[in-house]
Amino acid sequence: MSLPLVHPARVETHSFQPLKAWRHFRKLMADKEDTEQVFHIIRSLSGRGFVNRAENFWNSARGRETLMQKRGLVEQLDDHAALRRTAPGSLGHAYCDFMETEGLTAQGLADEYGKFASKHAQYEDLLELYADRLRDTHDLMHVLTGYGRDALGEASVLAFTYSQNPNLGTLFIAYAAAREIKKDVPANVPVYSAVREAQRHGRASRNIVDEDVIALLAMPIDDARRHLNIGKPAAYRRVHDMLQSSGVNPYDLLGSAVAA
Repeated sequence: MSLPLVHPARVETHSFQPLKAWRHFRKLMADKEDTEQVFHIIRSLSGRGFVNRAENFWNSARGRETLMQKRGLVEQLDDHAALRRTAPGSLGHAYCDFMETEGLTAQGLADEYGKFASKHAQYEDLLELYADRLRDTHDLMHVLTGYGRDALGEASVLAFTYSQNPNLGTLFIAYAAAREIKKDVPANVPVYSAVREAQRHGRASRNIVDEDVIALLAMPIDDARRHLNIGKPAAYRRVHDMLQSSGVNPYDLLGSAVAA
């Protein structure tokens, strides 16, 4: 491997700073599109297990193949012309539809991370590249899991992500957002059940970030979900149905979608 797993100059201690995480969460609630706050929260509650998962991936056949690819994941995910050449009904088509409808790009999320990264020391190592894969597959997880970009959908995707790649920052955001949502909906709406269901689904599913993402995009979306063993978001849909029956627009909760 041309890059070290952990750069010799990296001095991060993966410190646990819950008060700092809470301050950044309040900033996120004040401005739901301030994606940079998400990265601050995750950094504040990070742990050392991430290093072990990165090492396992880069030492796998998939990891070695990934390092040999000439195009990065962001470039490939944003090449909608190539993704549209997959068969109709593919995950690639569904991903393009989702990103174009929402006005999103993989590069846009990378740029948001860049705002955060510019304030911290960055290292060219495999740990950084693995973190990039986690970031770059976030919107793909929305498509695969069926969770939208409404506040509960974002919380659910983060709960799913936590089970796949544990970081207390993602779990904190998921349940803190659910707590905020719960304040604005009827008492009988099972907000927490939806988040817990997403967490269980993430635990039961194959780890998406360790998969051949480009091969997944060429598969029929239902086949991709079966391959990954992703369950249907029944509790999430039930919440949406209950809210709409109560005259509440689930996409207006917390003011707008929680950026992630």
